[in-house]
Amino acid sequence: MRTETDIVVDHLSKQFGSVKAVDDLSFTVRPGAVTGFLGPNGAGKTTTLRMLLGLVRPTAGTALIGGRRYEEIPTPAATVGAALEASSFHPGRTGLDHLRVYAPQVGATDARCHELLELVGMSDAAKRRVGGYSMGMRQRLGLAHALLGDPDVILLDEPANGLDPQGIVWLRHLLRAFADEGRTVLVSSHVLNEVQHTVDDVVIIAQGRLVHASALQDLHALVESRVRLTGPQADLIERLVADQGWQTEAVAGGVDILNVPAATVGAAAFGAGIEVHQLADVGVGLEDVFLRLTSSPDAPASRGGVAA
Repeated sequence: MRTETDIVVDHLSKQFGSVKAVDDLSFTVRPGAVTGFLGPNGAGKTTTLRMLLGLVRPTAGTALIGGRRYEEIPTPAATVGAALEASSFHPGRTGLDHLRVYAPQVGATDARCHELLELVGMSDAAKRRVGGYSMGMRQRLGLAHALLGDPDVILLDEPANGLDPQGIVWLRHLLRAFADEGRTVLVSSHVLNEVQHTVDDVVIIAQGRLVHASALQDLHALVESRVRLTGPQADLIERLVADQGWQTEAVAGGVDILNVPAATVGAAAFGAGIEVHQLADVGVGLEDVFLRLTSSPDAPASRGGVAA
């Protein structure tokens, strides 16, 4: 049975000279879920993960795993598995030998090394030298390395980089399986579309600051439905939206109707005998919401169910 191990980042900051890489950041990652740690390149995601792993000392605040700093965890490999880079491999070693080098340090057997290579789809390349691996193959090997100690917490930095579409689907199913086992999974990415079919919760940062933390479904609530209705009979369109009580914004040749399904608008226009030249969904999508949040880091953070 898995130990429920959460991650709590509390007022975490990191200053590098005059640059504040992470700025008073607070959020919680719950067990049994996949959490997307999102933000543009340079937002502070990797620095935050490195502070979680004790590789960078915070300027202020704390980053705790199961209530402890990483260096205080008695069996770190059995608690936390992390893959931060897909390039930290000796090019002359085979994939299998790479795992064998680290296996004794975490009490993993040779059979465990073979088992993990099969899990990540690398059995056929186990005896090839890592120097000849593609980026996607290195990502898979890094994940196998992170799983050597069968950890309760998994931290992955941009794990989809270099994976082809089939590999991304494979990763999605694997992360879901980890969460279903009760593990705590934190996955960083700078592309929301890359992880929106994978994650349960989202933590979004920009310029080192929290701008949103919630369940993914709560982020969907920020999506704005907008249907554009245009045609030559402007007076009839105006009368229709007034009769329906719809909220609208004027556009050339018609209106944008807010938070009403396109099918509803179309049926009403047909029933009113209105000639329609355009009936289109032009609403703000999830990626648009993400871009809006990350381009306005000075706005107050939007907190949902997973924010500290």
